[in-house]
Amino acid sequence: MTTQHTLISTVKTTIAFSFLFLFLGAIQLTAQTDTRIYDIIDAVSADRIKNDVKTLADFGTRHTLSDTVSQTRGIGAARRWIKGQFEATSKNCNGCLEVSYQKDLVEKGRNGRITKDVEVVNVVAIQRGTKYPNRYIIMSGDIDSRVSDPTDYTSDSPGANDNASGMAGTIEAARVLSKYKFENSIIYVGLSGEEQGLFGGQGLAAFAKAKKWDIIGILNNDMIGNITGVDGVIDNRSFRIFSEPVPPTETERQRNARRFYGGEVDGISRQLARYIHKTVKTYMPEMNPMMIYRLDRFGRGGHHRPFNDAGFPGIRIMEAHENYTQQHQDIRT
Repeated sequence: MTTQHTLISTVKTTIAFSFLFLFLGAIQLTAQTDTRIYDIIDAVSADRIKNDVKTLADFGTRHTLSDTVSQTRGIGAARRWIKGQFEATSKNCNGCLEVSYQKDLVEKGRNGRITKDVEVVNVVAIQRGTKYPNRYIIMSGDIDSRVSDPTDYTSDSPGANDNASGMAGTIEAARVLSKYKFENSIIYVGLSGEEQGLFGGQGLAAFAKAKKWDIIGILNNDMIGNITGVDGVIDNRSFRIFSEPVPPTETERQRNARRFYGGEVDGISRQLARYIHKTVKTYMPEMNPMMIYRLDRFGRGGHHRPFNDAGFPGIRIMEAHENYTQQHQDIRT
């Protein structure tokens, strides 16, 4: 098996478990297992994922501050292509997806990585639930990429793993799950501005609050394609589930009660992580989900955090063995 094929197979198996929560969280089951979930897993296409990762990498750079006019390069071209993929999926399911942009202006100087005014644009596709259309499960991937210098928005930054892999997984989820109906709504979203300060997630979380969305889970897919770690370990079955213990929005009364009764690891995000872990072991026993009892890696951040900050349950899914020499790097031989 070639390295490339193994990597794509990893993306396929890793995003498949995310489908499990989307499916189980959106319907009522009366048995211990549901054979339709196996059909969903089998429908995931390694070839489609491979092509999507390559297409996203071929935009050259997807830096948040990069070109928005070109049809072939920059984040503008990338987000238009993503929107087109969601629209094509919607056409194949008789208009079952509501596809749109969600935008926020981030002004120059907001932080050291915003060197000019920029419109941070998320690509959103909503699949309405049949019974609870205002209750949402969100599956996200990041659109943007970067090189070593986070303010360099012109150099090539293909970002195949970070995070074309997660974005391709989200696009594939929409293709597969759009063929089914669910009681709850599902949102497939490409988030922008992650590398510049998690601005896309902040914008969508604020939008969700304003619209009074009932969000019951955010699955953030961030770097799900790498199988060879910097430690030399090759593993295409293990992945990490990051979750914080308790929401930062808990009140003083809730905090005191937690100290008295316990429950330091029973927050809504941690429960979501446990649910995913259990479901994966039920339906995909060959996979090795690893519960990581942290919001994220040391000193790093992901797009689930803005939703956690707003009080929503959210977790990060990513590969188990990172290769730090291939993250946020300039292109070189």
